[in-house]
Amino acid sequence: LLWGCLAPLLSPPGAAAAEFSPSLDSDFTFTLPAGRKECFYQPMRKEASLELEYQVLDGAGLDVDFHLLSPKGETLVFDERKSDGVHTVETEDGDYMFCFDNTFSTISEKVIFFELILDNMGEDGEDQEDWKKYVTGTDLLDMKLEDILESINSVKARLSKSVQIQTLLRAFEARDRNIQESNFDRVNFWSMVNLAVMVVVSAVQVYMLKSLFEDKRKSRT
Repeated sequence: LLWGCLAPLLSPPGAAAAEFSPSLDSDFTFTLPAGRKECFYQPMRKEASLELEYQVLDGAGLDVDFHLLSPKGETLVFDERKSDGVHTVETEDGDYMFCFDNTFSTISEKVIFFELILDNMGEDGEDQEDWKKYVTGTDLLDMKLEDILESINSVKARLSKSVQIQTLLRAFEARDRNIQESNFDRVNFWSMVNLAVMVVVSAVQVYMLKSLFEDKRKSRT
């Protein structure tokens, strides 16, 4: 569903790139094949804030390399072989690029979840300007329109935070479920191995005991 919001851009060889549609909150889960690198671009405004959180939900080692680059190509963040991370940067005009690198793994693919939270993108300011057009004669009111706007913005911020926390909890739940399923498969595998070893040992013991009794009977005759 979210791929419809992504448009491919130019990227380095061996990497895929995409651009998010303007949004204050976006989250995405994708599979990163072994030996591959995936990059995404996010347009930002000056004096805005970009918060990015990622988690490796599944895959051997639960780790990935993470890069965050400024519009000038400067490396702002570099995480090596991390399973999760949270980073916030104050932005300038331009496209910020962030990449997930799994080239160090030749076998295991990774399932990665990440969420973008954009603040001070200018939309709230425009809404406030629209509200100011109607602020006339408010001295006669017990509650000014500015107070109403402040309350609405407070509720909006808390709802956005609640949605963010719920999204993160779903990501944690998916990651824990993958770990539990992996442990379950391991327990079953080694249980079968132990059962097979016990059967083989029992068969060898029976054979050895039987051969000992047969040898005794032959010596008596």
